[in-house]
Amino acid sequence: MPSRLIPLFPLQVVVFPRTPLPLHIFEERYKEMVGQAIRENSEFGMVLAKGQGIVNAGCTVTVEKVVHMHPDGRMDILTRGQRRFEIQSLDEEKDYLQAQVNFFDDDDFAPVPQDLRDQAIAQFLALRKISGSQGPEEPNLQDPQLSFQLAQALPDLDFLNSLLRHRSETARLKNLNHYLEAYIPRQRTIERVKELAPTNGFGGKPAGL
Repeated sequence: MPSRLIPLFPLQVVVFPRTPLPLHIFEERYKEMVGQAIRENSEFGMVLAKGQGIVNAGCTVTVEKVVHMHPDGRMDILTRGQRRFEIQSLDEEKDYLQAQVNFFDDDDFAPVPQDLRDQAIAQFLALRKISGSQGPEEPNLQDPQLSFQLAQALPDLDFLNSLLRHRSETARLKNLNHYLEAYIPRQRTIERVKELAPTNGFGGKPAGL
């Protein structure tokens, strides 16, 4: 597939195909970039910022809704993930970064074992019960790439970036299940500590308060 030039938005975030991503746009260069995407109904690439650089894979988004336009031109928008890509080369001719990219999708078309899907959904529901947190919308449990739907709310950007690159849903679900098996007990402990902290674990106020 020939490469294509797209605008890039480096940020401390990973987005997956068909998952929502709210954004607050305030820098002038990104106001310009997003404004063009809105006018042309075109996509731009979200790519994980790391240190002083970026990773070499990401996912495009399109603007689904302008939630609020501020008087000074800042925007609150809701975007949705579209296509995964790998960066071939960078282009710095404009104020915002652009890149020649190649798009990719899964290349493993073997049926996903139902037990993997069931385990991932069960762990997702267990995690949500612990944290009580929800994303911008309910995940689509019928999505053939279920791993993307279930992983979108996790905070580990390196792990999310590794899932984004995988080209097998079976491999992604195996990795997700393995990750959640360790992550969920840690979250249970964290939530328990939060419950005990106001009373210092003994029914009274913490010392010094």
